[in-house]
Amino acid sequence: MSTLHSVRGRAAALAALITVTAVCAGDAVARSFPFGEKTRSVNDLGNQFVPFHAHLWDLLHGRADGGLLLNWQSGYGTSFLPDLGTYLTSPYSVLVGVFPRDRIDLAVYVVTLLKMATAAAAMAWLLLALRKDSGGRWWMAGVLGASYALCGWSVVEASYNPMWMDGLVAFPVLCLVGEWARTARRPVLGPLLVAVAWIANFYTAYMATIGAALVLVMRLLLEEPNARMRIRALLRATRTVLLGIALAGPVLIPVFLGSKHAYPGWTKEFAPAGWADVFARTLPATYSFFTPAMFIGGGALLLAAALAFNGAVPRRERIVWTSLAVATLLSLQFGPTHLVWHVFATPNGSPYRQTFAFAGILVIAAWTGVSYEWPGRRALLGGGAVVALIALGASGSDLVTGWTFPLFAAGLAAVAGGLVLARRGRFAVLAAVLLAGALVGQAAATTAYADRQKLGRLDDYPAWGAAHDERAAAVAKADGWPEYRTDVGRDQITGNDPILLGGQGGGYYSSHTPDVFTRTMAALGAGWTSNGRSIQSLDNPVTDAIFSVGARGRTAPGKDPQVTRAAEVPPLVTVRPAGPEAPYDWNPFRNQELLLGSDVYGDPVDGSCPVGTEVFLWAPNFTGKARLGDSGWVTLRGGQPKRRAALTSLGTVDSPGEKVGYSKDPNRTTLGCLDHNRLTAAVDGLKKTGAVSVDVGDSGVRAELPPGSTGRAVLAAPRIAGWSCNGKPADSYQGLVSVPLDGKTTTVDCSFRPPGLKAGAAMGGAGLAVLALIALLPRFRQRTRPRSADGTGTATGTGTGDETGTGKGGNATQIAGKSNEPAGQAH
Repeated sequence: MSTLHSVRGRAAALAALITVTAVCAGDAVARSFPFGEKTRSVNDLGNQFVPFHAHLWDLLHGRADGGLLLNWQSGYGTSFLPDLGTYLTSPYSVLVGVFPRDRIDLAVYVVTLLKMATAAAAMAWLLLALRKDSGGRWWMAGVLGASYALCGWSVVEASYNPMWMDGLVAFPVLCLVGEWARTARRPVLGPLLVAVAWIANFYTAYMATIGAALVLVMRLLLEEPNARMRIRALLRATRTVLLGIALAGPVLIPVFLGSKHAYPGWTKEFAPAGWADVFARTLPATYSFFTPAMFIGGGALLLAAALAFNGAVPRRERIVWTSLAVATLLSLQFGPTHLVWHVFATPNGSPYRQTFAFAGILVIAAWTGVSYEWPGRRALLGGGAVVALIALGASGSDLVTGWTFPLFAAGLAAVAGGLVLARRGRFAVLAAVLLAGALVGQAAATTAYADRQKLGRLDDYPAWGAAHDERAAAVAKADGWPEYRTDVGRDQITGNDPILLGGQGGGYYSSHTPDVFTRTMAALGAGWTSNGRSIQSLDNPVTDAIFSVGARGRTAPGKDPQVTRAAEVPPLVTVRPAGPEAPYDWNPFRNQELLLGSDVYGDPVDGSCPVGTEVFLWAPNFTGKARLGDSGWVTLRGGQPKRRAALTSLGTVDSPGEKVGYSKDPNRTTLGCLDHNRLTAAVDGLKKTGAVSVDVGDSGVRAELPPGSTGRAVLAAPRIAGWSCNGKPADSYQGLVSVPLDGKTTTVDCSFRPPGLKAGAAMGGAGLAVLALIALLPRFRQRTRPRSADGTGTATGTGTGDETGTGKGGNATQIAGKSNEPAGQAH
């Protein structure tokens, strides 16, 4: 047993080493962070994952405004548990806490590397578990484990979506859990690992579960002798998965309901990629956003293709594993199975997010052949012919680069030479160097090429630097929470600046951006990107008064960032008159006045606003520049539904007749003339009747009102699902949290609990109780087992951890009298 574990350990360590070496080498060649000056924070990596990990750092160090349930810093107060469960519940995420906060980009990079290394190690471990008698070829399991972790999906796509890397780890782990279910072992550890996988990232864990289920079915067809044993194994596996999902309930249900309450974003019909492009993505140094990144290295690809021609492998095994690989490939391209893989909805973005499971199946097929015998001439020629056909099919693709075929040919030559040497037996070290070197070279080149392509094609965001330090320091200096909010400002570095740089602003970007928040802010004139899921801070004195924003950041070109304290703003809780809600209309100026409760805007006369008023332009679909009179140009970026230009200030009118000019025809625009004197009077009125004290906690607010307050109390936070006040579900006032007042109530006590938390906790508790029962049942049976005349108990199989088998199926049995029940069937 110890020798077996040491072999697996060496293979796992080798796989992890190869993986980290290849990724770091590729990033270094591309001069990508942290090995060069080029940022790696493209797309959602810089816009979501780095800021969310910065917020996790704040939570771990007690510096965040809010807690695990409620995030006060984003979106004027939003649910945090769905974001936590989507982006931050990987076991590795907490490691960011050991880094300095201003090294958060490095922390996320290290966490991503650790996930890839773990995936490589887990796959190497799995391969040796699937076929233990590998004839001293453990190092090949290490190389193939690295091939899996370095697949194109990993180094090209998941590298900037680090939460997906948890699915890369989950696939081999869940395959191992499937093996335990097949052989009736580890009934407690199995569900726990399923729970960890689904908590870490339920989306890719779902895909990994499908892939692991396919592998288990193949194993049952090959290893179990009859239908009865196969069905019992499938039932054990189903119980394991369902129990693990139940344990994950406290995270899964809030995440699911968070998605249900989110703004819908955009949808797209699935269109399969052309086969030439599909074949091209198996080769090194290719890149495309809408095709499956199927690169696994020339060695793994050749060995997987050679399996069908390897006479040392039983014919049935060759047919089963080859058929599974082909069927899985076809499922990537077929609409109905595409939907099954993606939880029955085509995702926003890459439509081939399940590709890692296909890569894992290819690697298992490659190992199946090697584990019996190094491929001979027939297998190498047959596999080489298949690989040549793939390359021929890829030759017509525009995705092929000048480096693709030279890298592919050089890698194949090294792999073929290594396999020939390995077959001779006396050159194992040289063979390992050739096979591992070919993989590292191809994977590093693919990583470097992808790094450069992503910078040219995707939005990018700078790593933490001096600009971050200056803005964060300015925000911290002005912070006055909860007396007033501090907004980091409209001139954003990312869509999640409030959690990256500090403050309690309106900017927020997430897969769970609440529908009510997006629609409320849109009615008030806010801009957005990402089809309404990334709401931008709205730099407007009226909305600042509505949301109690008392300090706001502004960054002028060439000047240090400044956070200025605005005029006095109302408290977080104000009192408004009773009466029915009025619906918002298309005009943000009227909507702002409706929510403020006062008329503060005037209409332009003959296209001009009165002297002394501030001119605001509303042109949500305009992309261009505008200015007031001879003042500086202001840029707007509209174009719904993807982008929406915000209500924008053009400055204060200094002389009569100043008009607004445009860089091009804006089509339809609306102007509003803000009278600051009226706004000051409106704010004074809200302050006079508003809360006299406000106490804000991690998941709620408590406010004391003036005696005799009537109408409704309004909390300056979106009325997202989960708010309750004074023991009842909170009301909504124009999209904000409100509480009816009867003239007697002087205390408003509001708390937030994410939808699904209670049901998820009950689900998790039930799963934990069942798991405890499974763990204790063998001991209970042992105590109640009848004793024989000589005082010894009757021997029965418990299947609690024996890893030795009585044949290729590994179903250990213990014979007592006439009993030949397979081990673990009592479970």
